[in-house]
Amino acid sequence: MKIAMKIVLTLILSFTLLNIMGQQNQIIRKNLQPALIDQKVKTVEIQEIAFPAGQTAPKHLHPCPVVGYVKSGSVLFQIEGQDAVILKEGDSFYEPKNTNILHFDNASKDKPTTFIAFYLKENNEENVKIIR
Repeated sequence: MKIAMKIVLTLILSFTLLNIMGQQNQIIRKNLQPALIDQKVKTVEIQEIAFPAGQTAPKHLHPCPVVGYVKSGSVLFQIEGQDAVILKEGDSFYEPKNTNILHFDNASKDKPTTFIAFYLKENNEENVKIIR
């Protein structure tokens, strides 16, 4: 009886460990933000952009749609006609084509921020145009 009990306990422990290990290796998908883009995308230019502490961006627009995410730090983000928001590490953003961006600033005066931008290009559009 003791041997049978040890075998049962060993099997239970083995299945429990396999279940725990299987859960650790699962792929997890998290939807961040949908973006409706009305254009054909022929190329995607991807840039990692680093802003030092307190860096601000001038008012600008993009001749192509831009999607991205904050890799580290935080960003004060505002599209003209919308409320300003603070994006934190892991948050995504969408900058529509030919739309004024009032703020894309490092929200911290003390820490740098880094973000990844995907420029969705139909032709040879510039990445950014400064608005004066």
